[in-house]
Amino acid sequence: MTLENLLRTGQLKAHETDAAEIRRLLAAARRNLADARADNISPENRFDAAYKAIMQAALIALMASGYRPDTARPGHHMTVIQSLPKTVGLKGERIAVLDALRRKRNLSDYLGEDIDFASLERCIMEAEALLGEVHAWLRARHRGLVD
Repeated sequence: MTLENLLRTGQLKAHETDAAEIRRLLAAARRNLADARADNISPENRFDAAYKAIMQAALIALMASGYRPDTARPGHHMTVIQSLPKTVGLKGERIAVLDALRRKRNLSDYLGEDIDFASLERCIMEAEALLGEVHAWLRARHRGLVD
């Protein structure tokens, strides 16, 4: 499915971004990664912070591409993650991992399930990697949006 198709179905909305908005989201993602590395808070909160950094990185790519999710519609987190092949060219295997982290976050947030250390570490690793990939993609494709 293309981003244009997601726009037609209402899952995405057109969005015009600017460098200030992208800088704010990059800074927020970096702060969330720092929080995810803090070992004085619970694994669940650390996981949630890392997952939030993943979502912010994916949102940056989507906004730089001229879209944003319709947050009033259910499944907007899934839509943002699944847009990554169309924005930064992320491979399907990575999307599967990010989607598994999304499901784990839902189980923790909505059912109170514990977050194991391996999942926490994987989420932090994926957040770091994705943020780096999105930043490199911005420099290559949307130079005016980053320093």
